[in-house]
Amino acid sequence: MTIETTTDDSYLASAGRRQLLRAGAGSLSLLAAGGLFGGRVAVAATIDKPADVPVVDRVAIRVVTDSYHHAFEPPRTLGNLQVQRLGFDVKPGRPPRRTLQNEWGLSLHIESGRGDEVRQVLLDFAYTPEALLNNLLLCGIDVSKLDAIALSHGHYDHFGGMVGFLDAHKSKLKPGLPFYLGSEECFCSRELNVPGDAGSFGALDREAIRQSGMTMTFAQRPSILASHGFTTGVIPSSSFERVLAPTRMTPGIQAGLGCAPEGLSPAKQSLTAAVPDDFEHEQAIVYQLKGRGLVVMTSCGHRGIVNSVRRAMQVAGTDKVHAILGGFHLAPHTPEYQRQTLAELKAINPDFLIPMHCSGETFISMAQSEMRDRFVRSSTGTRFVFSA
Repeated sequence: MTIETTTDDSYLASAGRRQLLRAGAGSLSLLAAGGLFGGRVAVAATIDKPADVPVVDRVAIRVVTDSYHHAFEPPRTLGNLQVQRLGFDVKPGRPPRRTLQNEWGLSLHIESGRGDEVRQVLLDFAYTPEALLNNLLLCGIDVSKLDAIALSHGHYDHFGGMVGFLDAHKSKLKPGLPFYLGSEECFCSRELNVPGDAGSFGALDREAIRQSGMTMTFAQRPSILASHGFTTGVIPSSSFERVLAPTRMTPGIQAGLGCAPEGLSPAKQSLTAAVPDDFEHEQAIVYQLKGRGLVVMTSCGHRGIVNSVRRAMQVAGTDKVHAILGGFHLAPHTPEYQRQTLAELKAINPDFLIPMHCSGETFISMAQSEMRDRFVRSSTGTRFVFSA
């Protein structure tokens, strides 16, 4: 049985958007009935068995925004992987006018293909709209072709550019474009809990999403993403990894911002004060590449990079991982913890390891040394093209 809560019946007529609600409808329906959303809302089509996981022929991931750019990093071909670089914005007859902007945040553009069918997804919005909009332009990304947008988790360095992005581009987005979130917890107000840097870390703007015409699409369980990929849903702890809490979250809504307690997990519904984040709402994004295995994107990996990859393997029913890329959230951990993480990743045996964002230079140096033939250095503007 499939159900949807939405204000526009035409949304159901779109190809690939008819299977929407199979589980978790109770709390969503309650929130919708209470007028919290005031627009389109749905739950993504769930994956109930490995056979439900889509298989693609190719997937290309563009690093739209990250904290590092090396204009002279050379392009490379490593087996079936093409590493394309974006250096300088130069044209004949005029001096350069723009350059890629780097910041503490992450945004990825994903293009997948299955036969002649192509899908495009934007994952996260980085920290500021200025960097995001600038880099989307330089990367030549046409937002009107997006088939979905996904948010990995509710941290400002992953959604900070969203409102500015929507202000600039909402008229270009496809009507009812699905906006994938892990859960209502994404909307909770957060405080930064890093020594020396305490203070507000913002809250995801529900009204901006509503006004954009996108469909808030919740994916607490493993779910299909734009018919080509999938989300992991809640990532369980299955390894030695421990969750750090660089932020504290506060349930409740004030001045239109925040999360509704009735939309949280039962253990959190009665909370009345800020609590350390456990990132129950975080999701990884995954594609199954034909004949190669899984391409796993973790964005930040607060739940643990090993836990995230193992969850993807469990959902897809495979032990073959082709590539792991994104933020691994290892920078705050001790070198001993990072070495243990690297040992676990080596045991998973991916063909490529591409750390970004919060992975940390210590871990990057370790991976480059110990997985030299599989390690690939990332850079803002780089496009990783994986083919079957």
